[in-house]
Amino acid sequence: MIDHTGVAVSDPAKSRAFYEQALAPLGYAVLKEIPTAHTGGLVVFGMGVAPMPDFWVHEGTPSDRVHIAFRAADRATIDAFYAAAMAAGGKDNGGPGPRPHYHAGYYGAFVLDPDGHNIEAVCHAPPG
Repeated sequence: MIDHTGVAVSDPAKSRAFYEQALAPLGYAVLKEIPTAHTGGLVVFGMGVAPMPDFWVHEGTPSDRVHIAFRAADRATIDAFYAAAMAAGGKDNGGPGPRPHYHAGYYGAFVLDPDGHNIEAVCHAPPG
């Protein structure tokens, strides 16, 4: 079981605006900000669904682009995630739709964040 994960971003203000808008349909918000006095002057914030953050964004040089998939309750939430992410400046990397090559109930959407990280929202429930 994964407790938390995160990404390095080159422009924390731009990335924060992107993630706050893109992940809002999934119920995510900024829950914690680490004071720069404890981070060597770098911006670090944690997002999640209350009470604990599980997705951390930290200022730095992205060395590798990563893929992070966020679980959604239903297909409509994935559609809302995709629309919000695109409106926030994300780049299309695979619009909302079924992905039967993964499994029969797989429905997901993929966007690239400002640093090129592949951010996905996915639902595993059959249509209904």
